[in-house]
Amino acid sequence: MRHNREENEMNPANQSPFASMLMPIIMIYIIFYFILIRPQRQEQKKHKDMINNLKKNDEVVTNSGIHGTIVNVKEKTFMLRVDDNVKIEIEKNSIAYLKKRAE
Repeated sequence: MRHNREENEMNPANQSPFASMLMPIIMIYIIFYFILIRPQRQEQKKHKDMINNLKKNDEVVTNSGIHGTIVNVKEKTFMLRVDDNVKIEIEKNSIAYLKKRAE
């Protein structure tokens, strides 16, 4: 009798189903992290650095497609000149990309 009991305890078929289901879930998370999460965080960091380094006379494009030149940098906003006598105030996070750095 004792011999059968030891055999049953060592048999991999007797492992809990939780342990066998945990490994694929961990692998899926690792794959998602390296394919989706990590690259997205890197892009967010680059965008934040770009916004923090913007200064007066930089030409930018907003998320809505407005092209303009920064004329004033405030704490949370930029003043953009979009035409000769037209200025608009926009949130810093609404800048999509830097068109041209001022010389």
